[in-house]
Amino acid sequence: MVRSKETPIKLPSPILRGKISLEQAISKRRSVRRFKDEPLTLEQLSQLLWSAQGTTGTSGGRAAPSAGATYPLEIFVVIGEQGIQSLAAGIYHYDAGNHSLTLHQTGDFRQELADTALGQSSIARCPVDMVICAIHPRTAYRYGRRGERYVHIEVGHVGQNVSLQAVALGLGTVMVGAFEDEEVRKVLGLEEQIKPLYIVPMGKPV
Repeated sequence: MVRSKETPIKLPSPILRGKISLEQAISKRRSVRRFKDEPLTLEQLSQLLWSAQGTTGTSGGRAAPSAGATYPLEIFVVIGEQGIQSLAAGIYHYDAGNHSLTLHQTGDFRQELADTALGQSSIARCPVDMVICAIHPRTAYRYGRRGERYVHIEVGHVGQNVSLQAVALGLGTVMVGAFEDEEVRKVLGLEEQIKPLYIVPMGKPV
């Protein structure tokens, strides 16, 4: 479990009707590695997080399908100085059920995170990085060894959701899988059972 004594920061409610069609978003989706030195709004961050793991109904179902509704994924955001309007630099944990953020660590960790990923500059230069992690036992408890495959399929669903949501917002993203897992875990200050799967730089494309 991910717990914090910090007071949760309630995020704005997601918008359920965008300005472009799904087909347009699919056609415009590209991997973006260069970002403007401009902050995102809290509303934009809220929408991106909701597209990843937000709830989409009264039954607790989420934006991405999950094998057996085991929901193994945990999402953290690494926010730089002035990366998000009205939020201080730090590492935050996303609470999908309450659609809120909780401060996990204070400070700007983007460069440290980039160092874990072969020095990829997009990670250090974007306003915010989403880090999608998994607690595999949640799914393995039901499906055994097969559960690992299901977790990795699920993170792919989430990555595509975030990519398309970014396009709909006029933003850019790239899915990064080249990193040292243990080093990412140390930078984020995570428990050993929480395994990073994706680093997702996000921002306004150049």
